[in-house]
Amino acid sequence: MFDIARISSSLSTWWWLILCLMFLLYIGLDGADLGAGIFALFSKDEEERGAIMASMAGFWDGNETWLVVAGGVLFGAFPLVYGSAFNYLMIPLMFALWGVISRAVAFEFHVHAIGSKRFWGWMFALGSLLAPFGAGVALGAVLQGFPMKHGIAAENVAGAHALAFDLVPHYSGAALTFLTPFSIWTGFGAVIAASLAGGLYLCARFVPGDVIHERAKKWTNAFSLLALAGIVVTLIWSYAIFPWAAAKWTGPDWWVWLIWFVVILGFAYKSMMAHANQRDFVALLWGEGVVALMWFAMWATMFPYIVPNTWTIQAAANPADSLAVFTLFMTGFVPVMIMYNWYQIWVFRGRYTKKAMYAGH
Repeated sequence: MFDIARISSSLSTWWWLILCLMFLLYIGLDGADLGAGIFALFSKDEEERGAIMASMAGFWDGNETWLVVAGGVLFGAFPLVYGSAFNYLMIPLMFALWGVISRAVAFEFHVHAIGSKRFWGWMFALGSLLAPFGAGVALGAVLQGFPMKHGIAAENVAGAHALAFDLVPHYSGAALTFLTPFSIWTGFGAVIAASLAGGLYLCARFVPGDVIHERAKKWTNAFSLLALAGIVVTLIWSYAIFPWAAAKWTGPDWWVWLIWFVVILGFAYKSMMAHANQRDFVALLWGEGVVALMWFAMWATMFPYIVPNTWTIQAAANPADSLAVFTLFMTGFVPVMIMYNWYQIWVFRGRYTKKAMYAGH
């Protein structure tokens, strides 16, 4: 006889790990694109913005598909989180979506525009700033937990007072409940992280000596220091306001977290040294390693929650039979998508110069 509870626990944990991977792939890949767009805000002319757009023209849309896949996983495996998140985080996710849409439209219109090319270049750059800020605010709000409650779901307004009691918790906050000093800080932190990733990306994508490459080097040096400071501030602030995080970081396994933090600093140091020695692609890989290590540390800190102090992994997951069907049909697509995206990046791996303006004709 099958142990349904064990199967459900295993499958829900599996999809929790897949969700972690999907978000990480989006952050690691599209985060660099977004950071390059933020860099474009300070470009001196439209030719430079066009060259930055050209450098990601082969794969920017592929990078964004990971966000769609993450949303699909959340909907298929954890529908309670999906439903409550879009109540709680409607406003920051709306701004993030506006940013993503603005970039996508700008890419397509910039190709054909004549008199409005400058306008679409600015839309690309502003959308690149808005998307990570909105997503960062949403992430900070998630770490604070969702305001949920049981109780009355509906009432007959005609006067019959027929009460319907909701057995599933529902969102109980207001439209701006997500907005706190911490969530605003994580919004700015996401912009800093994306800007650093964008600088590393531009150094790896443009020919050394090109004007964009040289400006991106200085940009990366500045944001490397800002990012390290941001990490320290975020860790201290999280320790102060999240008891669930403090309990893990200073618990019996404190030494594991200390080693993990030292490894993160080691990756950051290797990235900075590779960047200083003009090993641009290596510096980008070490930088992405920092992002991956920090992301895994955050998810490990949240475990067994998918939303801290709100939903555990098992409580938020679909029933075992639904998860089993979802697993059979969807798991096989993950390695195929990863291989396809890797091939796409490999094909368009060449370097650019400022003269390679997107649709320069």
